[in-house]
Amino acid sequence: MKTLQVHLGERSYPIYIGRDLLSKAGTYCEERGITRKSRHLIVTDESVAPHYLERVQSSLAEAGYDAAVHIVPAGEGSKSLKVYEEVMTTAISSRLDRSSAVFALGGGVVGDLAGFVAASYMRGITFVQIPTTILAHDSSVGGKVAVNHPLAKNMIGAFHQPVMVLYDVDTLTTLPPREVSAGLAEMVKHGLILDRDFAYWCLEHADDLLALDADTLTYGLERGCAIKAEVVSSDERESGWRAVLNLGHTIGHAVEAVGGYGRFLHGEAIAIGMAGSAMLAEELGRSGLYDETVKMLQAIQLPVTLPGDVSVDEVMEAMQHDKKFSEGQMVFIVPEEIGRVSIVKDVPVTVVRSVVERLQKEGIKG
Repeated sequence: MKTLQVHLGERSYPIYIGRDLLSKAGTYCEERGITRKSRHLIVTDESVAPHYLERVQSSLAEAGYDAAVHIVPAGEGSKSLKVYEEVMTTAISSRLDRSSAVFALGGGVVGDLAGFVAASYMRGITFVQIPTTILAHDSSVGGKVAVNHPLAKNMIGAFHQPVMVLYDVDTLTTLPPREVSAGLAEMVKHGLILDRDFAYWCLEHADDLLALDADTLTYGLERGCAIKAEVVSSDERESGWRAVLNLGHTIGHAVEAVGGYGRFLHGEAIAIGMAGSAMLAEELGRSGLYDETVKMLQAIQLPVTLPGDVSVDEVMEAMQHDKKFSEGQMVFIVPEEIGRVSIVKDVPVTVVRSVVERLQKEGIKG
């Protein structure tokens, strides 16, 4: 097992990465000081529950913990105010108190939803992340929790750090190929923003990552989590440097919204966004980045263009609801080279539109 640390003073917490960790969930809760006197809540989804819920419940029960369960539909649609209210109803009716914990057992959607419940229930209670997807190696670290609005992704949310991340890599073996690729998008992103060698390592080991080779995947997850933890430790609330983690997200979130939070998986939309950011970099005079970025994303079987039936106008409209839009200009994370990015705060909307149009033309041409 590997243990990483997110350094945030009194809110610091460990990330455990290894095999068969679900069966030890109760032990880790005890180590992290979670009380047995209060009732707790496990939030999971319909895809994850049949595989892993009983294992987590049994481990908690054996360690003396009592936990209610709320199962939500699988998919981005569960990151909604309606489902949030339903989970809150379960928390209240289960008599959770200020010492209770909310356990997020699932991927990024479950983590974001359950985390927002934990952040807002009684103005904040304990939160535990138990990710079961590759994508969640990114979303489970850093304390960003949120639900979506039909007009914009993650507009309603909070910063609420977990007390631990329990990452059992055995859970990844049940992922369908499309979700594997989507999850690897964030792994490549970490290399693109901060570690050139790791970005090219992902390219070199793409086939092994797609095949879920245990040793390769464990190293990739460990390095990806370490990069995320390093950035979060230096800027917890995104007052500056942490924004680099949004590479590809400005366009990506808009693509997700236009697709109704169902047509594109998060990693697929972010891959399109990262291709767009590389295009933007070339517009600003940084040559060669687009071809290299596309090569890395295509190696893990991700889309890099905008489908012809997606409205450019609707994508632009969705971006203008994004938190990174202000006064007719947008904040973009722009690659300087592979492994190094900059935060550009004054990108004209007209330039962004030309990039989105080119993303669509590349798709039609291809």
